[in-house]
Amino acid sequence: MQTLELDRIECLIFDLDGTLVDSEVLCLQGYCDTVPDLDWDANYIAAHFRGNKLNYIVEQIEKHIGRSLPETYEETYRARVAELFEQSLQSFPGVEQTILALPHPRCIASAGPLKKMRHSLGLTGLLPLFEPHLFSSYVVGSWKPEPDLFLNAAKAMGFAPEACLVIEDSPVGIEAARRAGMQYLLHCPDGHEPPADYDGPCFSRYADFPLLPK
Repeated sequence: MQTLELDRIECLIFDLDGTLVDSEVLCLQGYCDTVPDLDWDANYIAAHFRGNKLNYIVEQIEKHIGRSLPETYEETYRARVAELFEQSLQSFPGVEQTILALPHPRCIASAGPLKKMRHSLGLTGLLPLFEPHLFSSYVVGSWKPEPDLFLNAAKAMGFAPEACLVIEDSPVGIEAARRAGMQYLLHCPDGHEPPADYDGPCFSRYADFPLLPK
């Protein structure tokens, strides 16, 4: 079991969806809303594909429904998610207060495109707390569980991997942090259970974030 070595942490690398903003269900609902013959609900997709890249999820949907989705599907999907965000996206309780109280340099490393990241952060008022330190898999060309996104973020921020703490909500994100040689912390909001095979540190409320000044 990994325990946090707080005195070694110099930089915080946050995931975005499901970690800072409560967007995971909205993102997954986007698949349900744009594929009428899909008999999976958002909870099923979360249980089986949480944190995976869009192309992989689309491939699994196509296998399940027995047909290919249109070439323009990603555009349709992202437009629907943007609508859902406009309607109801929120940050998790206490995120802004906690971020402002942490003295560490910080950034976001997300699998989503930069446009989507800025939209989410803008809607929730978090953008000024992180910009310009936003890192996207679409720019790096690598997706979790590969470590490249986190390693790229650490290098750009000027810190060695072992000095970074990754805050994630998904098993693939935690695995990417492990492969990058970084410490990791699982965000598991109230009402959620950590993965059965996860034995590392976790927190449920930002008011209990382990690095907050005492």
